[in-house]
Amino acid sequence: MSTEQPVERRTILKTAAAASMAGPFAGLVAAPHAAAATNPRTVPLEAVADERDGVVRLHVPEGFRYRSFHDTTGTVVLTDGTVLPGRHDGMGAFPGPDGTVVLVRNHEINSPVPAAFGTGTPYDPRAGGGTTTIQVTLTGEVIRSFTSLNGTMMNCSGGQMPWGSWITCEETINGPDVGPDFTGTSNIPLTKPHGFIFEVPASAFPGSGQSTRQPIRSAGRFAHEAVSYDPHSGYLYLTEDDFGFASGFYRYKPPTDPMVVGRLEDGGTLEMLKVAGAWNAHLEGAQEQNATYRTEWVPIADPAPTFPYTPGVIAPTSNNTAITHVARQGWAQGAAYFSRLEGQVARDGVVYFTSTEGGGPAEATNENPAGYGNGFGQVWAYHAASGKLRCVFQSTGPDVLDLPDNIT
Repeated sequence: MSTEQPVERRTILKTAAAASMAGPFAGLVAAPHAAAATNPRTVPLEAVADERDGVVRLHVPEGFRYRSFHDTTGTVVLTDGTVLPGRHDGMGAFPGPDGTVVLVRNHEINSPVPAAFGTGTPYDPRAGGGTTTIQVTLTGEVIRSFTSLNGTMMNCSGGQMPWGSWITCEETINGPDVGPDFTGTSNIPLTKPHGFIFEVPASAFPGSGQSTRQPIRSAGRFAHEAVSYDPHSGYLYLTEDDFGFASGFYRYKPPTDPMVVGRLEDGGTLEMLKVAGAWNAHLEGAQEQNATYRTEWVPIADPAPTFPYTPGVIAPTSNNTAITHVARQGWAQGAAYFSRLEGQVARDGVVYFTSTEGGGPAEATNENPAGYGNGFGQVWAYHAASGKLRCVFQSTGPDVLDLPDNIT
């Protein structure tokens, strides 16, 4: 495996071209060098009361104020009658009417439940995850709140789409066709396969802010983490967060242009990233600063598998087999290995994404049940026009960057 000549730090700091490479992470690129010369500046934090009820929930810098809403220490009932399910995770903020904000919020709930939360017909009536939508003022007062997707599982992160939708990601492949999950919990009660992405229109009004509750199956059934859409290339990019195996970086080409039709449609094609000239490149391993790779994409022929099972009986397909079914198709064609890919964002033709435990000694294979990856985190940038992948930052230790997750 070869890399292009790394760009020197002084070049990064002094040229406009470097800004386009490092983008929002320019400060991180320089951080390890700066840390060696200066001590980080500390900012004192003060206990500040929540403007909602006077309870101290945060310690913040002097002059900062905050207001919380939907505190799950008690029962919260939304304006449509939904009992808030809790376990908030990834979310997207969109401009709402009259200067308000529309927040579409994930609920990362795993394992079968007696009944899905909320209103509307759930995708799977025995799955407890989904999204709720909240309209708030700029000072945090709730105007309206409602169920916008229910019957999904492990809704971890996702991504804001430029046409005005939130794509929510299931970080699981549970289903009645898969044996017990990583917790040992049976999947027999479930009625539908999981491990997909779903679209939720961002609207302040329940009638127009409802998901169809139909998965984008062609975008893959795997442990999804986040997505971002690059209108220049027309691809939706997807990260995979698989704890015990190598994770992949994917792209999905929808059958129609979502910027034209206003939605993401099923029936497209899924591909997985491969480093050109390198078979199963160990990108979870330590990288040179700004290491750059030429890439290509390999097709995933079976992106949405279903496995044989008998209702009411533990399925013969193991969780490990199911969760790697999509990735193994890419690995068989030389696709690259990453460590637990997390959040991502697309800016001006560049897709930035994080790797939780990348940057340490490379793994020997594509599996490590104790957690795949031995580093403290990486930030990668994929340049869609050139097809080049660059490691824009790699943590040197937990005091610099420790296990990065979502990014904006």
